[in-house]
Amino acid sequence: MNSPEKQDTLKPSIKKILQYLSAKPGVYRMLDINGDILYVGKAKNLSNRVKSYFVKNHTSPKTQLMVSYVEDIATTVCETETEALLLENNLIKKHRPRFNVLFRDDKSYPYIFLSKETYPKLVYHRGAKKQKGDYFGPFPSSTAVRQSLSLMQKTFRVRQCEDSYFANRSRPCLQYQIKRCTAPCVNYISEKSYAEDIDSIRQFYNGRSETVIKAIQIKMEHASESLQFEDAARYRDQIKNLRHVIQKQAISGSDADLDAVAIEYASGIACVLVLFIRQGQIVGNKSYFPKVPKDTELSEVLETFLRQYYLSDAEVPKRVLIQKSTEGLELIQEAVSASQQRKIEFKIPVRGQQKEWLNFAQKNSAHSLRSKLNHKTNVFERISKLQEALDLDRLPKYLECFDISHTQGNQTVASCVVFDEQGPKKSAYRIFNISGITAGDDYAAMKQALQRRYGRLNDEGKPLPDLVIIDGGKGQLTQAEDVFTELGLDTGILLGVSKGSDRKVGMELLWQVGEHRPIQLDESNKGLHHIQHIRDEAHRFAITKHRQQRKKSATKSLLEEIPGVGAKRRQSLLKHFGGWQEVEKASIKDIAKAPGISLALAEKIYDYLHG
Repeated sequence: MNSPEKQDTLKPSIKKILQYLSAKPGVYRMLDINGDILYVGKAKNLSNRVKSYFVKNHTSPKTQLMVSYVEDIATTVCETETEALLLENNLIKKHRPRFNVLFRDDKSYPYIFLSKETYPKLVYHRGAKKQKGDYFGPFPSSTAVRQSLSLMQKTFRVRQCEDSYFANRSRPCLQYQIKRCTAPCVNYISEKSYAEDIDSIRQFYNGRSETVIKAIQIKMEHASESLQFEDAARYRDQIKNLRHVIQKQAISGSDADLDAVAIEYASGIACVLVLFIRQGQIVGNKSYFPKVPKDTELSEVLETFLRQYYLSDAEVPKRVLIQKSTEGLELIQEAVSASQQRKIEFKIPVRGQQKEWLNFAQKNSAHSLRSKLNHKTNVFERISKLQEALDLDRLPKYLECFDISHTQGNQTVASCVVFDEQGPKKSAYRIFNISGITAGDDYAAMKQALQRRYGRLNDEGKPLPDLVIIDGGKGQLTQAEDVFTELGLDTGILLGVSKGSDRKVGMELLWQVGEHRPIQLDESNKGLHHIQHIRDEAHRFAITKHRQQRKKSATKSLLEEIPGVGAKRRQSLLKHFGGWQEVEKASIKDIAKAPGISLALAEKIYDYLHG
């Protein structure tokens, strides 16, 4: 957490970026005033990691110097931390940022070394391969090697100590006590059993991982049938650890050179993101925010972008992946091919690695769009347009919005999100766990949330927001009106928002207390865009918290709730991953590797577990 003094000295542009960083895994790039990359790093939590650079004092002079040059921060959200690690490596090799540690040549790449002796050791290695044994690698970074070694040490408990230390032990060391070694130095494990573990490691790093895992699964089943539950649990943990090591990522694939183009639209803003894949590796991405005239179809926005971008001086690969076809796509393809004097293909992938790359681009396009909305500098203009559209007495600088989420009436929650003149004020967000109502009664849920929120503000004498938005139509607004009347509060600050005809975005109906007919603003109205933004954020926050609540209270696996996943497939998944928590951490491609699970079903499982 940044100290107050440091927050006050931050550059305004950096302060706003830090406020809206994603908490997901990903890669960040520190940029200087010219847009050049100073540093590339990866993070398990982008928000926490990037903010850590801007604490009050740095122990490293190098970090102090780098931070002083930072004028902008670019991020790429990834599905897993391992994915971020591989992307980080690609970007460092491509851009060679001045503040990153760079490899000079292939000789400096790290390996894992398995020695050749009675009780072999498994250790980190860099440099000349002089010792007898097996060398596995190279790995993209020292971190990757150490993470792999740590997991393998937990899984097979082979020694990592030096030979001199091993030869002179008379009793087990601390590694044995914390279950990271089987203590072959004092003969706590037979030579045969130790050799079996070494053989599993050798098979694993030689690409026969599934053979190793299947053998462990058989051992786990036998141990369970023999009521040796402690051994069964150990085998289960081995499977889990091995799955972490071999997790297949979308960051690296074939030797293809291509772009993946994705488009997202919300609250009057479009984002087109181009993902650059070179020699089968993601090497970067760039977001564009074109102006979208009223009533323009997204297909037209995409077509215009493809024409302008690829007929300019942009580097054009042999293939460009897109989400959907457009009317003029064939003509654009011919024109780009003619300008490049070679065949260029615009393709819509339906499966495989290329589909994964496009999905990756779509996720980051949505992330970039959300960041753009949160960073938007004309919030004041949108607020002014909203005041004008609703004929309000004062500028609605402080707004709150409520939404309800539940699953068939269970684990009902109500979200309250807050926006001020700077955009979302996440520190003021609130969640209300609803109880004591009829299952599925959204009216009662909304009434309870409003009573608790504004009853407390009223009792404490705190000021009310300038506008309270209720996600729902006339019925939900009536509940809000009843609560405000009971509390003696001004009902004029209430506003209901319902979907219009065909539930199409831009056709929302706005309901005010005392008015029998709703207001329908033009879809290009910036005041409507502000309402859409806060309503969508309330919906997202409600869904997120509801899923967390459901996971906490669940007494059975979430897998039992997924349509199409019966007892046999559940058992297959649990055996394959060693536990349903590991299923939740896996990517779509990893889930599809389980017996009986198709890629389509894997996508359903992943989407259900991750929202």
